[in-house]
Amino acid sequence: MPNPTPQSPISRSLTRRTLIHNLALTAAAATVPKVLAQPQYGGSNGQQRGEMGRIAGAFRQQFSVPATSIAISRNGQFVYDQSIGMADRQHLVQAQQDSLFRIASLSIPITSVTIFSLIEQGKLKLTDKVFGPSAILGIKYGNPPYKQYVADITVDHLLTHTCGGWPADSTDPMMHNDGWDQTKLISETIVNVPLTSPPGTNWAFSNFGYCILGRVIEQVTGQPYQTYVQASILAPCGISTMQIAKNKESQRAPKEVVYVGQYSEDPYKLNITRMDSDAGWIASSTQLVQFLNHVAGAPNIPALLKPATIQLMTTPAPAYPPGDARYARGWMVRNNGTGPWWHSGSLPGTTTIMLRTSTGFCWAALANTRTQPSNQIDAAIDQMMWNIVRTVPSWNA
Repeated sequence: MPNPTPQSPISRSLTRRTLIHNLALTAAAATVPKVLAQPQYGGSNGQQRGEMGRIAGAFRQQFSVPATSIAISRNGQFVYDQSIGMADRQHLVQAQQDSLFRIASLSIPITSVTIFSLIEQGKLKLTDKVFGPSAILGIKYGNPPYKQYVADITVDHLLTHTCGGWPADSTDPMMHNDGWDQTKLISETIVNVPLTSPPGTNWAFSNFGYCILGRVIEQVTGQPYQTYVQASILAPCGISTMQIAKNKESQRAPKEVVYVGQYSEDPYKLNITRMDSDAGWIASSTQLVQFLNHVAGAPNIPALLKPATIQLMTTPAPAYPPGDARYARGWMVRNNGTGPWWHSGSLPGTTTIMLRTSTGFCWAALANTRTQPSNQIDAAIDQMMWNIVRTVPSWNA
């Protein structure tokens, strides 16, 4: 879930929980290992980079974090890229910069960008209805008449978390009935869990809404969600190993870290695979920065989306409470989208954040645990990143 944090400039006004080296113009022109082998430090000196490491180390110590992975770019160039700690404490495996972490709700901006790319192709409209005989998903998830408001839900309502219910609280459908597949989960939910307000009138963060958007992508493209996103969104960014997580520790992907639960949380009791389009991706921090650089482009980096699309994607949802920082369509934004855009993520065993500023910075930070209350570590990982980038005064972060 997005978790605006009061300690940092991107979120001091909020109380609600709520993200490289230049890549070549094609995925084949450069590989991530080359990027990592030839870092450009963007004017920082050894003392400053040491201080960056100290800041990250203090975060790990404070919250008993086994490993952190951090990447920062400035104007499309990698300026800091560091993973430290234990990817697997039991087997004494150190984290590397290509280690993969569950990214939790950082999956949501990836799904949003995919939806907007389909809108640009003329395959979707924000106003398209989702459920019903003439809607995108038809009657795959049950025949009408539906419960009140279900047939009124549009793509935009799902993007903006204003579908009218199914919030990410103790009733979150994504956290229950782990044995059900997505089809049964959606079918049973729309039949048995009423919406509480007309779509578009109330904001409530909804993992389930973004699960539905994953099915919209599948319906429109005729491909599995993961397959389409990997080929159409991630490959143009030069990203090849991002994938949807598996549920069990024994099923971890190559180079995936081990997640450590605190306060009796068990990261491996989640049906994380079912959460593909809302919380299911695994990635390295470097890959997330590559994605951020490509969304709207950077020097010598082509943009995934057109400027008008970016403006629409980062326009705050009308139903979100007034304030300097607000939720748009898959991103938190400041200054009505002219400031930073970001998203945070939190699951048992996972704490994450990624952010793109209007001044040319992109960064991501990943940790393979979380504490309780989780808003404390969420605030701290955000503050850690601002402290790190401000270690170099000439960056004017």
